[in-house]
Amino acid sequence: MIFRITGFEFPDPELAEPDGLIGVGGTLHPRQLLNAYCNGIFPWYSEDSPILWFSPDPRCILYPSRVKVSKSMRNILNRKHFRVTADLAFNEVISECKTAKRNHQDGGTWITDDMENAYILLHELGFAHSLEVWEGKELVGGLYGLFIGNIFCGESMFSKRSNASKTAFIHLARFLDAYDVPMIDCQIRNDHLASLGAEEMKRTQFLKHLHESIQTASKIENWAADFKTWSSQF
Repeated sequence: MIFRITGFEFPDPELAEPDGLIGVGGTLHPRQLLNAYCNGIFPWYSEDSPILWFSPDPRCILYPSRVKVSKSMRNILNRKHFRVTADLAFNEVISECKTAKRNHQDGGTWITDDMENAYILLHELGFAHSLEVWEGKELVGGLYGLFIGNIFCGESMFSKRSNASKTAFIHLARFLDAYDVPMIDCQIRNDHLASLGAEEMKRTQFLKHLHESIQTASKIENWAADFKTWSSQF
């Protein structure tokens, strides 16, 4: 059954359609979005459709301690060709994710103008965060997502240079692992994420871990400062 979302609350994700669709409508108000993520639900729609809410089964997740780093990527990271920062250019990162091209098509089509503005507001409220990858002074890669309780919910990434998005994701996983964050919600599996160690989990199990994680206090107090301190050790 597809539910009409009229308030800030959501139905049980286990009632979702086979493709994960659980509801239609609602708003991108911060409270609506936070309630969605706390229940394993996220918005995913295009400019010409109403807001669609999904909770897929299985769910794609990654344990930060299990991130896969190939020999070639280790060499790239060791050369320190890229510089990685956190929360220094959130607006630019989401803008690049919005216009990035994937599979020879306009990528990020689900990042509508309203979505972009909504996540910028969540960033200003302290819930959404970004990692930026720099080549000199040029922003060449990055990712963003929501951090609620003690779980990171990944949203999108982009790369203007080979391996830039992988660099961002590996740094994210290692940083989160250092601060005892148990899981990254990757939402839906793709080959890129799988190559980095992402795996699939039954929705029931994911929701159990999610509810435990959002009630756990994080050791991360300030993303920009804590990431800078952590990365300076390498």
